[in-house]
Amino acid sequence: MEEIRLGLVESRFADIVWRNEPLSTKELVAICQKELNWKRTTTYTVLKKLCERGIFETENSTVTSLISKEQFFSIQSEKFVDETFNGSLPAFVAAFTARKTPTAEEAEAIRKMIDKF
Repeated sequence: MEEIRLGLVESRFADIVWRNEPLSTKELVAICQKELNWKRTTTYTVLKKLCERGIFETENSTVTSLISKEQFFSIQSEKFVDETFNGSLPAFVAAFTARKTPTAEEAEAIRKMIDKF
C-alpha cells in the first residue's frame, strides 16, 4: 500500500466518498460536479489515484472505502506523533496541554481511555 496521505483537494473528495458510501461512480461524478465543480474525468482521475493508495475501491461501478475516515485520521495522528515526538505519546500530550488546558470533560474522557487500556 502506498503512503496514506491526502492533499487538500483529495481530502475534500475523500470526505464526499466517506459521507455517501457506498455510491455508484455515476453518483460520485454528480456530487463532485455539484460540490467541487469537477468534470467527470477529474473525478475518475482522483478516484483512481486514491484507489491505488488503498483508501478506496471500485467494484462493479460502486465506490466504497477500504479504510474509514476514523482509521485514516488515526494513521495520520500516529505518524505525526512518531515523526514529531519520537513516538512518545506523553511528550505529545505535554506539548499539547502546554498551551491548551483540557476541559474537565476532556480530562475525564482521557482517563477513561487510559483505564480501558
